[in-house]
Amino acid sequence: MDVDTSRRVVAEFFGTFWLVFGGCGAAVLAAAFPVLGIGFVGVSFAFGLTVLTMAYAVGHVSGGHFNPAVTLGLWSAGRCANRHVVPYIVSQVIAAVAAAFALRIIASGKPGWVPGGFAANGYADLSPGKYSLAACLCTELLLTFFFVFIIIGTTSKGAATGFAGIPIGLALTLIHLVSIPVTNTSVNPARSTGPALVAGGEYLGQLWLFWLAPIVGALVAGWLTRWMYEREAIIDTIVVEERRVAENTPRHEGRGGAAGARWDRAVITGARRPARPHRRRRVAPSPARHAGTQCGRPPRDSRPGRG
Repeated sequence: MDVDTSRRVVAEFFGTFWLVFGGCGAAVLAAAFPVLGIGFVGVSFAFGLTVLTMAYAVGHVSGGHFNPAVTLGLWSAGRCANRHVVPYIVSQVIAAVAAAFALRIIASGKPGWVPGGFAANGYADLSPGKYSLAACLCTELLLTFFFVFIIIGTTSKGAATGFAGIPIGLALTLIHLVSIPVTNTSVNPARSTGPALVAGGEYLGQLWLFWLAPIVGALVAGWLTRWMYEREAIIDTIVVEERRVAENTPRHEGRGGAAGARWDRAVITGARRPARPHRRRRVAPSPARHAGTQCGRPPRDSRPGRG
């Protein structure tokens, strides 16, 4: 494994660890805390904030996937190199398992604590709201589809630069607000694997759903956005082009030129990105033309009236 891939894998490990530890930790330790529990809303924001914070902390190193479904979705969209797919997924799963067991060590320090569901995902009898297999499958597939769709859209060319972490974190928050009662919210196979290993029993038997549905939803989103965000697609957002407009203005008011000039901005919408404006190239003076001269003037001894 080369140095670049190693750095990326480490970044994915820390990002995924923080997501599982922070999100599931909020559910296990704080959601139903006596009297002042944070409830579904608090848990939803906890998951969103983990992604938001790590997107800015290590997103510039690895891309900030923290989720095997996101990695596969970005790969299907042509946004993740083949050589990164397996190392990313392995790192994410190991990080999720490590975070779940670290959280278990902390939670078990409370007298009388029992693992219970341990924020694991489930359907039918293991669903928080006792939702059916079909309902849980549909929920996870649709929500993962839209999650990956938002990730790719907010990081595509033309989107606001530097702000992708905010809509991505808020999208995950919204996803949890919708689906905690249905499946306890997965949309992330690694996040499901760690708590399932701690909870054990039937939760492990239902883990397959929380690998299958998120991956299918992510792959579909990747293929769709690959078509939507093709490089040759029409640009519908505002494109600003600088062009030079000659004016009879004093030289000191312009940006140069014999008659002075100013730089104007042309706003173009609904068109392909225009080519950059042509700039005249300065041509070096011919040696023959100015041979023996000083700054393009005749020699002093050849001027009229000079010897």
